[in-house]
Amino acid sequence: MNDRLPHEKGFHVSWDQIHRDSRALAWRLDGRGPEDGAWRAIVAITRGGLVPAMIVSRELDVRVIDTISVKSYAHQNRSEARVTKSPQAELMGDGEGILVIDDLVDTGKTLELVRKLYPKAHFATVYAKPSGRPMVDTYITEVSQDTWIFFPWDMALQYVQPFRGAD
Repeated sequence: MNDRLPHEKGFHVSWDQIHRDSRALAWRLDGRGPEDGAWRAIVAITRGGLVPAMIVSRELDVRVIDTISVKSYAHQNRSEARVTKSPQAELMGDGEGILVIDDLVDTGKTLELVRKLYPKAHFATVYAKPSGRPMVDTYITEVSQDTWIFFPWDMALQYVQPFRGAD
């Protein structure tokens, strides 16, 4: 029997932590682009990839940023991944020199879909789970498959009862 509460297997990420981890991702990517170490552009997978992409673009001085919107969740329920907004076709080509960034790779279905569209792009995430890890070229932190990551943009500060005992 599992009497664990939902937040006990959660990985809570603060704004400070996502900023530090996104900067670490930028350091890892620095000089690895195909154009003398530089990247032509960054494409953020929305919505989770927007914050890390902004931080990486600042750190690496990449001024061309676009987005690809992929919907694969309704609240916490997974569905088939589908593109709802594509980046500029003339920018993307086959992805050569493009850095695609997301906050997390979970099962890998989102990145698998985007990788089929842009096979030569470099895929980077801040966090990775084992099932999706093969879809990522660069990441910072791996967490277990059964961990739910709570990102700061999904949270609000409020009192939480202790999970063991009444006080």
